[in-house]
Amino acid sequence: MSDTRNDLLPVSALVLFSGGQDSATCLAWALNRFARVETVGFDYGQRHAVEMQARIAVRDGMADVLPLLADRLGPDHVVDLTGYGRISESALTSDRAIGMDARGLPSTFVPGRNLIFLTAAAALADRRGLEVLVGGMCETDYSGYPDCRRQTLDALSTALSLGLDKPVPIETPLMWLTKAQTWALADDLGGSELVELIVEESHTCYLGERSQRYAWGYGCGHCPACELRAQGYEAWRAGQ
Repeated sequence: MSDTRNDLLPVSALVLFSGGQDSATCLAWALNRFARVETVGFDYGQRHAVEMQARIAVRDGMADVLPLLADRLGPDHVVDLTGYGRISESALTSDRAIGMDARGLPSTFVPGRNLIFLTAAAALADRRGLEVLVGGMCETDYSGYPDCRRQTLDALSTALSLGLDKPVPIETPLMWLTKAQTWALADDLGGSELVELIVEESHTCYLGERSQRYAWGYGCGHCPACELRAQGYEAWRAGQ
């Protein structure tokens, strides 16, 4: 487990926090790095309320597995974007099959989701005095979502900085990591306790399934999110 307390940056951060594996790892990363950290979640009409429940369990458990950093964790915020979810229909917000659309994008792609999330997060951060946005977007294992690309986020950071008349950096610690490397990062940041918290409490499954427990956590075991998480976990364990 790494100890980055000597590398602490005297700035604050707002973590986009869904309660999934990636955002849980990003929260631990931010707590290791920044003096003050708050979290924000978004209710955008996703089909499964389990995601909103998981984020509470993971956040609460983070203080237990990273006790030396617990005093850095500030308030949690939830933004109601259900109206947006209704106009951006996808397999995550309505009863549709998971597959590919005519553009070759997954049906789980919610158009502009990260753009909306980060814009709302930037407004919240401005009012809360938080200087850095942190998100779990990843171009290596990004499932074909164009709003996860670093180029997209750089452009948005520029637009937000211009619109708010101040720098709006968007940190993406997982951007170039595989899922196996993301598991390794969690282990480095918080050891087996953090890994176990992610396995036991975080939620990634597109179908909202939590009745089946695998070595890598709960899920249906066959949707793209579960397959990616399982493959990464197996590759990480094999490389230990």
